[in-house]
Amino acid sequence: MSQKWNERYAAKEYAYGEAPNNFFKEQIEKVPIGKILLPAEGEGRNAVYAAQLGWEVYAFDQSIEGKHKALRLAEKKNMKIVYDVAEFNASSYIDNYFNLIALIYAHFPSHVKSEYHKKLTQYLKSNGIVIFEAFSKKHLEFREKSPEVGGPENLEMLFSLDEIKSDFHNFEIILLEERSIQLSEGEFHKGEGSVIRFVGRKL
Repeated sequence: MSQKWNERYAAKEYAYGEAPNNFFKEQIEKVPIGKILLPAEGEGRNAVYAAQLGWEVYAFDQSIEGKHKALRLAEKKNMKIVYDVAEFNASSYIDNYFNLIALIYAHFPSHVKSEYHKKLTQYLKSNGIVIFEAFSKKHLEFREKSPEVGGPENLEMLFSLDEIKSDFHNFEIILLEERSIQLSEGEFHKGEGSVIRFVGRKL
């Protein structure tokens, strides 16, 4: 998988644009500033935006090219972020450390995605927030009509409401919905897709 993402992020242009994800931007502004972790952060658009708001930003991804692009974007905006290159199962952060974790289109293989979500909750402080947006299982119907909207082709890598409820069972649900949205994020998220959106507070 790292080869796929290194190839995608090696281009000069930002694959998903330089602007933050709309849902992330809308939700982070409701959370008191602190320490944020962004797994599978790619080229850094959300990490850099969080830094601009005053957050202490930590991010990681399996792609070294993603890190290069993220640090370039941070330098362009005169911001500082801490960015590691690591597979998710090799990530190592302090338990109960972060005020916010943001999972924005962080799609993982089916046999590990729930495990990864549960591991993340260990890093989050009590009353910490998760912001989540990713493609739902209905998204394949949209992808067949418009492949340029992007997202996994494997149904098992997509999400359902029940999966999110189960993975984050120890959270107060602030928002949980499945809806269709229009995406305009660089070259690889263009068009209508179906997403799961979740905001939760760790109990």
